[in-house]
Amino acid sequence: MATKIADAVLDAALNYIANNGNEIFYCNAEPSTYTEASVTFKLADDTLAMGDGGGNYVVGNGDIDGRKLTVTPNQNVIVDTGGQNVTHIAICDGTNWLYVKALDAGVAVTTANPLDPAAFDIELGDPVDD
Repeated sequence: MATKIADAVLDAALNYIANNGNEIFYCNAEPSTYTEASVTFKLADDTLAMGDGGGNYVVGNGDIDGRKLTVTPNQNVIVDTGGQNVTHIAICDGTNWLYVKALDAGVAVTTANPLDPAAFDIELGDPVDD
């Protein structure tokens, strides 16, 4: 018998991020707390429009299977602290981090210059039988 999970279950997890993730932080190291994301490692930050289809988030079919949340950050995010590389992105809800992503390559930033982040996916695959 195959292991299955309903799309609605995967969507509930992804929609939790979409419905609560109102902040995005661009960090120079991997944050493990909200304070690290919003203060310690933060080079730039911005707000996100919450909700599926709310401007920054769209839930849909995964690239291979399962479901995904496509996050399209705003453009022209002004850098607060330059001279370093953005290596991680953190989506937060004002109190907690909800999702942290390591970038494939660091992005050098300069203070007061705009950052134009690319869209990215948070993907949850279908379960695999043991």
